[in-house]
Amino acid sequence: MARSTSFTVTEIQQARLDNPKMRERDLADKLGISEAQLLAAHLGQGVTRITPEMDVLMPAIMRLGEVMALTRNKSCVIEKTGVYADYRGGPHAALVVNDEIDLRMFPGHWKYAFAVVKPLDDGSERRSLQVFDAAGDAVHKVFLKETSQHEAWRGVLAELRFPEQSGDLPILPRQKTEAAIGDHAKAERLHAEWDKITDTHQFLQMVKKLTMNRLGAYRVAGAPYVRPLQTSAVSDLLEKARDLGLPIMVFVGNRGCIEIHTGPIETVKSMGPWINVLDPRFNLHLRNDHIAEVWQATKATRRGDAVSVEAFDAEGGLILQVFGVLAEPEAAEKWNDLVAGLPSLKEEAVA
Repeated sequence: MARSTSFTVTEIQQARLDNPKMRERDLADKLGISEAQLLAAHLGQGVTRITPEMDVLMPAIMRLGEVMALTRNKSCVIEKTGVYADYRGGPHAALVVNDEIDLRMFPGHWKYAFAVVKPLDDGSERRSLQVFDAAGDAVHKVFLKETSQHEAWRGVLAELRFPEQSGDLPILPRQKTEAAIGDHAKAERLHAEWDKITDTHQFLQMVKKLTMNRLGAYRVAGAPYVRPLQTSAVSDLLEKARDLGLPIMVFVGNRGCIEIHTGPIETVKSMGPWINVLDPRFNLHLRNDHIAEVWQATKATRRGDAVSVEAFDAEGGLILQVFGVLAEPEAAEKWNDLVAGLPSLKEEAVA
């Protein structure tokens, strides 16, 4: 949908009043505006514009104690409860790494940010810090829980508050999803370079050097490097991992943030087009109907082969990745067996 610039602040506020139960992202899409513009239209009404500067935001979030971290793309949402500890900043990439909150963050995409206080039906309030990219799409959100340090909220808000509370956001067009880029003429070179990999982080550099991208390389590589799976593979995988009590790693992200869950999963439920993991400290919401391709990929590491199952949408965008836990050899072996048992899709179907 094309973005609209024709709505006044008053009209956006009225649309919010007319649709009190609609999620902000859904209402913004309905209006043809960005989610950041929707929030900016409510400055002074529970919404405060704050700095998106990561090196300022992260120490402030750490003072809030236990919170819920949320990262999403258009097809998948991941939510983890924990504390923001062990932040490691950097101009191009930054990390939060601990047992529960595990983030890879890219500050170049952190353009706008807001503190939001939303009244709830029971008379309480839901407090959050929300970060958006240059297109006004959500990059990362932090929601306070009952167990959070609410007494720190006022100080955090004062520290992060933008001096100029302007709702004028120069929103840029969304970046188009990069379609698969592959070259079958380079298949032998791809295999040779793939064989040199000793760490999964080397993969994207390798395919970029060959002027391909992730999905394009998968379509070219063939066995034993990759195997196309049926689109039902992700839901099958989650259910089987649950039944086995098997720890897994789930990666969900966008251009500005990747959030990771490591551990077992307990509750998997399908609701319409959604498949959901609904555990006390980890939630996943995946649009099964958005999955167009699923690939098993194998990449060598110093600790053994990293076997992943990766889902892509119809435009070629990466929805999520699921890995075994290499640090636990017995679990990794069970994971490899589980993935090996997933049904293949004939390669010509995605060639």
